[in-house]
Amino acid sequence: MDESIAATMAAVGPRLRALRTHRNITLTQLSETTGISISTLSRLESGQRRPTLELLLPLARDLRVAIDELIGAPHTGDPRLHLRAVTRNGMTLLPLTRRAGNLQAYKLIISSRTRSPRPEPSSHEGYEWLYVLDGRLRLLLGDNDLIMGPGEAAEFDTRTPHWFGNADEHSVEVLTLFGHQGERAHLRAHPHRSSVAATGVDGGVGR
Repeated sequence: MDESIAATMAAVGPRLRALRTHRNITLTQLSETTGISISTLSRLESGQRRPTLELLLPLARDLRVAIDELIGAPHTGDPRLHLRAVTRNGMTLLPLTRRAGNLQAYKLIISSRTRSPRPEPSSHEGYEWLYVLDGRLRLLLGDNDLIMGPGEAAEFDTRTPHWFGNADEHSVEVLTLFGHQGERAHLRAHPHRSSVAATGVDGGVGR
């Protein structure tokens, strides 16, 4: 085997271990989600097992990284991100970051056809930042009922019950950053309170 290829193969194990530990995923958990045995994963990380496409594909899919990140392929010089949008319940979610980690960026488009008869606030661990690109967004946050327009931003602890959706019959486009508790984006908005009736999506971005 060519020395450069051998070196690339040998580096897969440490990269895999680093990705797994960074996400606080155990070998048992990774084995359950990929279908690869714990012993195979352990040997792969230690360099005792040669990586194959059959192993790399499920690992890259489960860890949400491109295969070239696992094998350390050189950059092509093309800075564009080729990411796949997900559309569900009239809402299109486009990830703007490839690397799974503590802070994730998304562009969110909530269709004008999306209607929710009754907002249902939810809460979970984390911190979120919203920036309205186009349209008008209704944000329910605790006891606050806010209407946000283009150029306005909000940040909040997602342990506070919250919901957001269309503030009227038009679509709304939003940039959102979501991170673990304590990771805050230092931009704040001061939207006006409003009693405008709204349509929206259950659970905001579906988390």
